[in-house]
Amino acid sequence: MVRIPTFLGFLAHGLTLAAALPVVSHDTNRLDFFCVDNLTKHRAWDGLSWRAWESLGAVHHTIPAAVSWGPNRIDLFTQGSDSALWHSWWDGTRWAGWESLGCVIQSPPSAVAWGANRLDVFANKQPGHRWWDGTRWGGWESLGGSVKPGTVSAVSWGPNRIDLFAVGQDHALWHRWWDGARWGGWESLGGVLQSDPVAVSWNANRIDVFAAGTDHALWHRWWDGSRWGGWESLGGVIESIPSVVSDQANRLDVYAVGTDSAVWHRGWDGTRWNAWESVGANVVWQPSAVSWGPGRADVFAVGLDYAVWHNW
Repeated sequence: MVRIPTFLGFLAHGLTLAAALPVVSHDTNRLDFFCVDNLTKHRAWDGLSWRAWESLGAVHHTIPAAVSWGPNRIDLFTQGSDSALWHSWWDGTRWAGWESLGCVIQSPPSAVAWGANRLDVFANKQPGHRWWDGTRWGGWESLGGSVKPGTVSAVSWGPNRIDLFAVGQDHALWHRWWDGARWGGWESLGGVLQSDPVAVSWNANRIDVFAAGTDHALWHRWWDGSRWGGWESLGGVIESIPSVVSDQANRLDVYAVGTDSAVWHRGWDGTRWNAWESVGANVVWQPSAVSWGPGRADVFAVGLDYAVWHNW
């Protein structure tokens, strides 16, 4: 049976900004999203109402990366005015001050958590990696590779497992992984891609990767636990990096901006892909999607009025 999603209409959150925005959920019926308006700013849904905008201070230059490793915990990473990677975190009571993690990064960071009190963050033209082991930060390590400047996509499907995706200088998708003991070498997964990739995992040893092709269609490739499936075109004419979310096993929802500046959606129900549908609104940059429970998806985007818009 095909699930027909019901979108309830876009809600404006005000504020004038000029970048895409990350969103994260650290518990049921809880949402936190972030934006850069010179300073990093934050707004949260606490299950009953939206809290007022708050400034987290500091002058930053890139889209932040937000990740949660448990209830009431958020870690935020961004590029500072000195081009270093900076980090702040919410401990359930307050935001900590910003700390510099060093390096000179050349792309927005990407972060992933594969367990409680464990963080891995990636940035730079040649992906660099730094990690928190629950006690301290490890030093920067280079992961090499000949990849294009842009955001790498990091995903974890289980403890001590990380899969990293980036677009190479040849416009193909490249993949590297951590198996708990060492990093595997870069491998090409082919394709001819226009946008940065986005990856999601909905179960142990399962990964789905999406990107816009040079034909502006949405392209998809997946790992089923034993092999990579071939590239498939999901059609459409998209003008942004896609955003993907999974609210339960064998369920995927992908969002992207179309040529009409509306947010468009296509979903996998476990058996087949439903047709493209417009979720409406007039937006710029890629949307951001998150789920806090089965059957729930929240989508955020920056409108043509440069305000934050939200549908769910």
